[in-house]
Amino acid sequence: MRLSADPADPADRDARHSRDEQPRATAPESAALHQALAGTGGLDTLLRDLTDRAVLAVAGAEACSITVRRDGRLLTVAGSGGLPSGLDQRQYENGDGPCVRAADSDAEQHAPDLSEEDRWPTYAAYALSKGVRTVLALPLAVDGETDAALNLYATTEGAFRGSRDAARSFAANASDAINAALLIERERASAGDVRTALLSRSVIDQAIGILMAQERCTAQTALDTLRRVSQDANIKLRDLCGDLVARTTDGASDRPSNGASHGRRGGASGRRASQRR
Repeated sequence: MRLSADPADPADRDARHSRDEQPRATAPESAALHQALAGTGGLDTLLRDLTDRAVLAVAGAEACSITVRRDGRLLTVAGSGGLPSGLDQRQYENGDGPCVRAADSDAEQHAPDLSEEDRWPTYAAYALSKGVRTVLALPLAVDGETDAALNLYATTEGAFRGSRDAARSFAANASDAINAALLIERERASAGDVRTALLSRSVIDQAIGILMAQERCTAQTALDTLRRVSQDANIKLRDLCGDLVARTTDGASDRPSNGASHGRRGGASGRRASQRR
């Protein structure tokens, strides 16, 4: 069953209406936002930067974290400075709480006063013991992630009453920035896979050439031999070929050049000739 904010709360109805009409950034705007936020620091740096920026962008916010479900479990992937330890983890352990519900249900969760909160009594008691009075958790639309949420914390009651629209706007832009960063990271990973494949193909071709010269066989026979040895020895074909190429190259560098060899033979012949004289 999907969980949602309290339908009796007009502010929550307005929140859902506002979120439905919230304009999304276009692809170029997403790319520009990613470049501005992430720079060259990668996804981890972007996520931490987003939590710090959220505290500055949303009036009343004193700390922020980002929750994501990975491998079937929720975890906090980034947190701002000043975030009390255990705030999110306690929710994950209990299986409920504002950030858990926001991530699971894709619905905004607002607890304006945890001292009067009855939806998560165990969590509310723990958060209050850490000095947290107000929580606002907003779902993030992150590609490839089943559940994600941006969580805002404050030590004063009703801290987000005048800034929830700003929080929703920030969450929408944060989703676009994260998705742009994920796209770039996937492209980099794909490029890395291509480079690895090309390098592997190169070293395999070199190994085939070496076997062809040593065994005076065809390229197909050399490749079949390498594959059979790879399987029998339980070694990746790329690694086997790399080892063969390295040993062959090292062996060639240890052998004297023709000029040096001729010089040594010439020197020995000269000594023998001198002794005969």
